[in-house]
Amino acid sequence: MIVTNTQMRSLGWAALLAVCVGMFVVLSLRVHAVNSEVHLAERKIVALKRETLLLETEFQTRASQRQLANWNSVEFGFEAPRADQYLDNERQLASLGQPRGPDAPNPIRVARADTGNAAARAAQDREMVSPLTGEAITLASAAAQSDGGALFADAFGDFLIEASPIRAAKAQTVSGDLTGTALSQDARGGGE
Repeated sequence: MIVTNTQMRSLGWAALLAVCVGMFVVLSLRVHAVNSEVHLAERKIVALKRETLLLETEFQTRASQRQLANWNSVEFGFEAPRADQYLDNERQLASLGQPRGPDAPNPIRVARADTGNAAARAAQDREMVSPLTGEAITLASAAAQSDGGALFADAFGDFLIEASPIRAAKAQTVSGDLTGTALSQDARGGGE
């Protein structure tokens, strides 16, 4: 089979195109490799900056330890714990507690809501008392619980009115001595 001149040119162009596509793929892979190296270097830079910031903070803290010691001794009165301050078990910790006073309320306990029990509803109706003083606590939300849905609807409606981009038109009266240009400016909203 004899190859003509036109077929030879077509084969040449196809080979040249294949070489160009191959070079493009190799160059693209090289660019992606360099790009990932750059991203890796950027991550290392960020990590080093964080470590530098941590070390600077540590250095500043250690440099100001004398000042902190002065503050502890003069103003705060903090001291390191001594060996005799550590407890061996829970019994020693419990022995440090003080008995409750005669008018102190019962300790707070975890409650379980039982919807079918009348005693639970009666316990919910009782007023709350402070565990420290034993006095009754009045909640600000107790008065608002009567119609909480309407209160919420009113507040949400006011919020929507304030947040709306559509504003009510401001009507202004026009006196008779204004010229036609002032009237047209006022009609466009430029007369404010």
